[in-house]
Amino acid sequence: MSEPTSSNSLSYRDAGVDIAAAEAALDASKDAIHRSHGERVLADVGSFGGLFRADGLAEKPVLVASNDGVGTKIRIASAIQRFDTVGRCLVQHCINDILVQGAEPLFFLDYVGVGKLDPEMVASAITGVANACADHGVALLGGETAEMPGVYPEGEFDLVGTVVGVVERDDLIDGSAVNPGDKLIGLPSVGLHTNGYSLARRIVEERMGITYTDTFPGDTRSAADVLLDPHLCYLETLRPFLKNKGLHAMAHITGGGVPGNLPRVLNGLGAKVSRNAVPEQNVFQQLCAAGNVERDESWKAFNMGVGMILVVDPGSEEEFLTALSAQGQTAFAMGEISADVEGVAWLD
Repeated sequence: MSEPTSSNSLSYRDAGVDIAAAEAALDASKDAIHRSHGERVLADVGSFGGLFRADGLAEKPVLVASNDGVGTKIRIASAIQRFDTVGRCLVQHCINDILVQGAEPLFFLDYVGVGKLDPEMVASAITGVANACADHGVALLGGETAEMPGVYPEGEFDLVGTVVGVVERDDLIDGSAVNPGDKLIGLPSVGLHTNGYSLARRIVEERMGITYTDTFPGDTRSAADVLLDPHLCYLETLRPFLKNKGLHAMAHITGGGVPGNLPRVLNGLGAKVSRNAVPEQNVFQQLCAAGNVERDESWKAFNMGVGMILVVDPGSEEEFLTALSAQGQTAFAMGEISADVEGVAWLD
């Protein structure tokens, strides 16, 4: 076999994979990653596997894990080349998913897939993930950055994360305590969070006919600023209630809206829900009007302003509403559990 010459030699970079760019992105993110580490983290950035000390987590610890992405919200971030907010969205979405079972998050793993690796873009996304982890006491324990030309188009990328948390076995919130007559308390979202973006993007681009740098109707901010609002994290708000036996279940309102998520935690029961109880938000009013989206469809596609629903004992409803209000939360009563309906039955 003859030696390759400089004129015909191919490199990995020629094939579309730039290892140096990936290393540069990681180097630019290391300080933020280190800030998320606590005394339980035993391995440095770049190890083959993240090491997390697990002693003393609980007497009867149950690990709770969840994996998710930020959907096509990523397309808006790509359109304006701003990636830090989607990193934060990813972490806070995943934390909420395990919070509904009473779990405290421990550590997080991220995955970034790109067609052509831009170190600044990837570093911004990873730094957003790391900063959100640090804010909520979660260790960014490891991750993967994959440059895959031919799989992802140039300029596009995917962002996925996995969170692992822990809950004491006796404090697990699994919906088994839900009973007919239990009350529903809603907590507001901040816009779309991370769901409904395929529909929202089509409405903005085709029906509104605006760019993402244009002012969003009814708002002073750009469409990008409105639609890239970070997914709200409810951990600090709800942590004081996790061991309250009056809290019977929680539902994180993500893809599928209220009717697609609330029944998942009701132990086979149904719910009667008031849509009018949810404070209206301009972003949903404008999207639904411009897209001529039917009301029932809008409540499946979007969260419509409710990010989390608590299912509480009827005798505890006022206690929860008062305590949440004292935190500055705009909590609202929005219905009750019923054995007479399947899934979600709208009251209005």
